[in-house]
Amino acid sequence: MLTLTRAVRVYACAAPVDMRKGFDGLSALVEQQLGGQLLKGDVFLFVGRCRRRAKVLYFDGTGLLLLTKRLFKGRFARPWVQAGALSVELTVAELSLFLEGCELAGRWKLSPPAFEEKELAVAPAV
Repeated sequence: MLTLTRAVRVYACAAPVDMRKGFDGLSALVEQQLGGQLLKGDVFLFVGRCRRRAKVLYFDGTGLLLLTKRLFKGRFARPWVQAGALSVELTVAELSLFLEGCELAGRWKLSPPAFEEKELAVAPAV
């Protein structure tokens, strides 16, 4: 079972990917073309040329997970990518909707950003 929190960053590759690629091929794609760091715990989404197959690559701290989904009817939506971008950042909720086959009409940020580390100000001892 895959449990992701809001603190996990999800990236969808903008270009179609050869779905014959496995762990090594997709890992190389993440590090060389997307400039990502797989071992940080980020999630990477790849979609095939015909948009019937999708793969999710994720490092859970002990090893790599490669999840594959093939649709029997319909196609996956196109990720919202700006011109010239190599990838687009998604939320965990958007990833879940994408894998369910939903076509999203728009994007709205409804909640505050995920936890960010901040230095705590400690009062000097009196």
